[in-house]
Amino acid sequence: MPIPLFANWRTLLTIVALVIVTGTIFYSRYLANKIAADERQIVEAWAEAHRFIAEADADDNIAFASVMISSQQTIPVIETNERDSITNFHNLDSADAQEPGYLRKKLREFAGRQPIVTYIGNDSTKFNKYYYGESRLLYEVRYYPFVQLFIVALFILVTLNALNARHRATQNQLWAGMAKETAHQLGTPLTSLQGWMEMLRETGTDASMLNEMERDVVRLKLVSDRFSKIGSTPHLEQRDLLEALRQVMEYMRKRAPEKVRFLLETGGLERLVIPLSYPLFDWVIENLLKNALDAMEGKGEILIRVLQHPSRVVVDVTDSGKGMTALQAKRVFNPGFTTKKRGWGLGLTLSKRIIEEYHGGQLQVHRSEPGKGTTFRVSLPVEPTA
Repeated sequence: MPIPLFANWRTLLTIVALVIVTGTIFYSRYLANKIAADERQIVEAWAEAHRFIAEADADDNIAFASVMISSQQTIPVIETNERDSITNFHNLDSADAQEPGYLRKKLREFAGRQPIVTYIGNDSTKFNKYYYGESRLLYEVRYYPFVQLFIVALFILVTLNALNARHRATQNQLWAGMAKETAHQLGTPLTSLQGWMEMLRETGTDASMLNEMERDVVRLKLVSDRFSKIGSTPHLEQRDLLEALRQVMEYMRKRAPEKVRFLLETGGLERLVIPLSYPLFDWVIENLLKNALDAMEGKGEILIRVLQHPSRVVVDVTDSGKGMTALQAKRVFNPGFTTKKRGWGLGLTLSKRIIEEYHGGQLQVHRSEPGKGTTFRVSLPVEPTA
């Protein structure tokens, strides 16, 4: 089975990043060791220049030694006597050196390296030790791979995000195209069904049967309208939320098992007009009711409760079904996640997108407990969002 191009891109980026970082680490380590060896030689020569000046006679030429001492401006050094008492320091901040314990702390830090020892004259009991640290250059060379690793990782993340966004955009375009084509294909049989219904009316077919057929045809038109809106920003209209809930609940009631009770609590409200894309909102509630019916396995109660707040409206859809675990509730909106034997696991994912991206609201699992049922909460603004 061929590997998708997108997967190849990710693999290639990972390999390139590993090669770059690995090569940089090895080369930086090589440079650091080389610089460290050079710096030790510099400190050794610098210490020897100090010894030469200390032992020089009045007629000795100390100019070269003085130049060597003054030119060493990069490597920090702490000088001690044979008893490890600090006698001097070089290339360290003078203000910091006034802080109690600062020089001793630096001395312990430098002690990780082998100190340079210079003897004074021919007395083997008198000598100086020179403890030294790293120059700024050596420090930067040592930590450069970590900086580069961060930059490479950031580059890979940005690139992968761009590839992901492009991949998602392509998928969205594909799904939108398929949805619009489905809506187009549904148009022909719907028109034909309407014509056949008119012919049946003329032949005296039972009106109650025709009314039910007409409701199903109207429902199919609504489904077609939903598919035609996928991929485009829906237009929100001021619609009666309670009427929308009544219609979808009545439609589902007639197709649900007899032992399932449907209840609608509105808190005494008769009308509640808010911005809605009716076909898409109807789709969301239908999805929630279908999930509730699947969870109850033929019997139980579904309650839709409407709560009005100053800036938003809350619609709770509660069932008395089998409920979900905390892990299932956390994953229920993930694409492809489903607890059913059939289905693609996209209903709740699309529902969440419709509510949050198109209506500016929220859809979440308000509560759920295994064996006690589930409540999905839809929160909608009462005014159009920007």
